[in-house]
Amino acid sequence: MSKNSELRSVIETTAVVIGSFVAAVILIVLLTKDYSSAEPAAEKVVETSNTEPVAQVVMDTAESDSSDSSGAAIDAKKIVAANCAMCHEGGLMGAPKIGSEDQWAPRIAQGKDTLISHAINGIRQMPARGGNAKLSDEEVAAAVIDMANASGGNL
Repeated sequence: MSKNSELRSVIETTAVVIGSFVAAVILIVLLTKDYSSAEPAAEKVVETSNTEPVAQVVMDTAESDSSDSSGAAIDAKKIVAANCAMCHEGGLMGAPKIGSEDQWAPRIAQGKDTLISHAINGIRQMPARGGNAKLSDEEVAAAVIDMANASGGNL
């Protein structure tokens, strides 16, 4: 082989590698781009009739900062519907299904504090705070208690 032929082979190989990299980047960008409208998606809250919340957390305003608490009761059902149900209703990515005592029993056995800590900090495929960083610790705790109690727990 001549030097000219070797140089041409190196240039062709380099071009193929760079071209493949650029094509992969373009493909990834196209596949991950959000093509939905510019309007933010409204939170979907499912309202059902004849249901009562299993648990509600009421914060004592005397002990908490007045800047972060309005003293209002937390509606755990709405938090679950808006933030948790997407994964926990169908068992997406290994999430325990709401109402499945078999799936929740080992988790409930770990204790309320561990369950709440996992929900706040995230565990395995579950993101911290169920992916909603705006939820307070108290709101996350109320949602966890609601789901666990609906699944055979008594927290």
